[in-house]
Amino acid sequence: MIYERRPEDMTRVTTPELAEAFIAEQVEALREQIGEKKVLLALSGGVDSSVVAALLIRAVGRQLVCVHVNHGLLRKGEPEQVIQVFRNEMDANLIYVDASDRFLEKLAGVTDPERKRMIIGGEFIEVFAEEARKLDGIEFLAQGTIWPDILESERGIKAHHNAGGLPEDMKFELVEPVKILFKDEVRAVGKALGLPDSMVYRQPFPGPGLGVRCPGAITRDRLEAVRESDAILREEFAKAGLEGKVWQYFTIVPDFKTTGVKDGKRAFEWPAVIRAVNTRDAMTATVEPIPFDLMNRIVDRITHEVPGINRVLYDYTPKPTGTIEWE
Repeated sequence: MIYERRPEDMTRVTTPELAEAFIAEQVEALREQIGEKKVLLALSGGVDSSVVAALLIRAVGRQLVCVHVNHGLLRKGEPEQVIQVFRNEMDANLIYVDASDRFLEKLAGVTDPERKRMIIGGEFIEVFAEEARKLDGIEFLAQGTIWPDILESERGIKAHHNAGGLPEDMKFELVEPVKILFKDEVRAVGKALGLPDSMVYRQPFPGPGLGVRCPGAITRDRLEAVRESDAILREEFAKAGLEGKVWQYFTIVPDFKTTGVKDGKRAFEWPAVIRAVNTRDAMTATVEPIPFDLMNRIVDRITHEVPGINRVLYDYTPKPTGTIEWE
């Protein structure tokens, strides 16, 4: 059965048995919806799209065509990892598209967060449409929409590229098999599907990528500062044994500069803001206390290894009042 909304009396999917029951129901629904046609999936490598891919592979096999779009807003090493895991290890029917220049050109000078999200989401749809025109029999577009995406869009908190319909001139029908699930339920389903823990428990990453962690007009140098500082944070959290124990952690580099000192000279550079939170369903979140020694090591590395960063801040704001992402 295809649900348009999460049933009010739905039992939360928290056990292997409930996950298997959900999978069986969705596999049947997907086969009925898709038939013998082909379905195109935006495969970011994140938890949501990976679980959708696994569900579709179980339901319709090679009728699934996965498209990984490098929009230039991915984390360090992410495109290479997606190719390794899905194409080389899982033997998925994967198409890789490097559209980074195209996305960044369209985002140049755009400061409004909602407009940035709309541009990124709209461009994703266009890229998929172009890829679909190269293929025969594509009638469906799969998306990793989850329940918090829909709720936050309906409440006007933020726009989600995964929470809207397709343009009228497009011939795709949406396939959204996990849209009634919360994030923890998606992980339970992924585990039951046999996906590796490194994928199932990978921290969430927004569809617009680092674009929402680079507030203001995105520039390539500031975007690179976000990417490099984020890589250092993830590396240090892993060394400290926090990987998989903290739900989400990342850096933000806002569009303003502060005065600092580097090599005995005035350095007018950006701050990097660290965000680390724990949550069950992404609707509320608490801040993770970082050990002081670990924070000192992270600050030292970011300020000395990342060009353009001269200070590091920590965001202590829970959700509410702040959202998990800054944009």
